[in-house]
Amino acid sequence: MNSQLIIPLLIYLAAVFALAMLTRRHHRPGQFLSEYFIGSRSLGGFVLAMTLAATYASASSFIGGPGAAYKMGLGWVLLAMIQLPATWLTLGVLGKKFAMEARRHNAVTLNDILFARFQSRTVVIIASLTLLLAFFGTMVVQFVGGARLLQTVTGLSYHQGLFLFACTVGLYTTIGGFRAVVLTDTVQGIMMLIGTFVLLWGVIHAGNGIGELITRLHHIDPALVTPYGPDHFLNQPFILSFWVLVCFGVIGLPHAAIRCMSYKDSASLHKGIVISTIMMALLMFGTHLAGALGRAIVPEVASPDLIMPTLMMTVLPPMVAGIFLAGPMAAIMSTIDSQLIQASATLLKDLYLNYINPQMLNEDQGERKLSRLSVWVTAIFALLVFLAATHPPDMIIWLNLMALGGLQAVFLWPLVLGLYWSKASATGALSSMIVGLASYISLALFKPDLGGIHPIVPTLILGLVAFIVGSYLKPSAASAVVAAE
Repeated sequence: MNSQLIIPLLIYLAAVFALAMLTRRHHRPGQFLSEYFIGSRSLGGFVLAMTLAATYASASSFIGGPGAAYKMGLGWVLLAMIQLPATWLTLGVLGKKFAMEARRHNAVTLNDILFARFQSRTVVIIASLTLLLAFFGTMVVQFVGGARLLQTVTGLSYHQGLFLFACTVGLYTTIGGFRAVVLTDTVQGIMMLIGTFVLLWGVIHAGNGIGELITRLHHIDPALVTPYGPDHFLNQPFILSFWVLVCFGVIGLPHAAIRCMSYKDSASLHKGIVISTIMMALLMFGTHLAGALGRAIVPEVASPDLIMPTLMMTVLPPMVAGIFLAGPMAAIMSTIDSQLIQASATLLKDLYLNYINPQMLNEDQGERKLSRLSVWVTAIFALLVFLAATHPPDMIIWLNLMALGGLQAVFLWPLVLGLYWSKASATGALSSMIVGLASYISLALFKPDLGGIHPIVPTLILGLVAFIVGSYLKPSAASAVVAAE
């Protein structure tokens, strides 16, 4: 084990943990739910931008995406850039109206908004169960990515790396709550940006310039320097539908949408839109280009998911590699902590407090009991994900995309139409959720020939139709709850 690699990493992990401990001073009596789950709606523009971009940039962006670029070539770099407007769309479509509704109904979770709008327990329960299952899958991906990163770079075994990674993320999320998540996301976002371009510079320098690297790629396989990749995998229908999955559909991701409830004012929102969009462009370009060009430096690798840590070891001095290992590590940790805190909110607030023990906060020392319970809920969920990650899949990007598609199928139309369409009803929302989820699972399992179109496209079309038909067949008495601005 190389101490020049492991010591900077341990210092970084300790710093993240210390930052989480500092956030505990913000926990005030009577404000546990608001503080622990949405940071008392106090995020400024820079922090909002960094936590949203860092949450979106996950193991798929730093491990799986560059691995796909390594396999598919420069065409995948072009494909990855269609993610650029993802945070702009999320904050632009949901941002202001979502925050207004959250404040009006004192909502601290996504399901609080759904219940306030549709007045349906069934909507909340289906949404909660879907969120928990999908987050379980995506968090397994993040745990696998973190463990593989540590395994490749430090010499730890996969299971040792998994244990170290899971303990760090689980502890600081459990202790600090949402505020710890967003503050560590801010630090991690900065580290991601620096680490990305240090690695890209190292790849270009080691390959004697971009021109030489592209020439080598052409010698390996001419398809690697075309927009379509080997076997014309990146055809037009796939590209257009991939945009729906990784850009437009991001509006329906709960861990991104919850950020729209947590900023403090309109100026913060506008600033967050600009900064997060710039950061997304830099991160997506830098990570995927490094992965694609890395094929010219490391032509053979055991798994495409190992290309980023392998490149770090190959093109950077050990001490520098140890420092900037924090870049991809930060991307993975920032996604896990966001999903973990929201899974905890779903279990504790949306299910336990709403339907099992609604009088808990009115009991003597109820808030203290709730605080202790939140620790156990978060820790147990993290433990279950850790156990599932002990048997990792080969390429994590496909599992991640599968789970993200499921979340979009359930949440996109109830969120967007619930905010902007006065005729939206609980029947419409339920129809959209059930049809969307059933369609997505069926298409993913049976894999019919869609001419290169990703299953998320017909899924969202069917979900939209189901929502509109259901809302007209059975209008809601509360259809005008959300007033037009």
